Amino acid sequence: MNVVKQMWSWFGSIAISFVLVVFLGVFVFQSTRVSGHSMDPTLHDSQRVYVSKLSHTFRYEPNYEDIVIIDSRVEMKRTFKNDLMDSPLISLFLRGDDKHVWIKRVIGKPGDELELRDNKMYRNGELLDESYINEEMRANGNRKWSVPADHIFVMGDNRNNSMDSRVIGFIPIDHVLGKKLF
Repeated sequence: MNVVKQMWSWFGSIAISFVLVVFLGVFVFQSTRVSGHSMDPTLHDSQRVYVSKLSHTFRYEPNYEDIVIIDSRVEMKRTFKNDLMDSPLISLFLRGDDKHVWIKRVIGKPGDELELRDNKMYRNGELLDESYINEEMRANGNRKWSVPADHIFVMGDNRNNSMDSRVIGFIPIDHVLGKKLF
């Protein structure tokens, strides 16, 4: 009988720990690994970064130049189930595919007029000072975007090697999964 009580106590402690770690990973804080070179030179392939999830939990709009993790499946409506499945601990057990989770930099917020002209980015008519980019952008022509309400526009720092809002479009605020802390 004593063995059963002790096993039940261990099981309870492990279950509580598991729930706590999942809760923290979904709502507060998580680590993630950079996959690819789209954020060079700021972040490097396989680098581990730590992300605050509070902006996602409370639907805060990120600031200009924040580095955020996003769900690139912009056509899909996000649910609480998506948040759980994107949790690193749960995806360990379910071997979830995280190729839809990208790390990018915020360039535009709702209401902004963005313009790519002569290989440079302008926001609301002002040339952006982008000392963080890898190299001068080589664009095929000029383009303009108007960022709609409840969306942001993101780009990688390695502009010539980045899938970002130029390709997938605007990112709904609820697809911003967190903000890089360090």
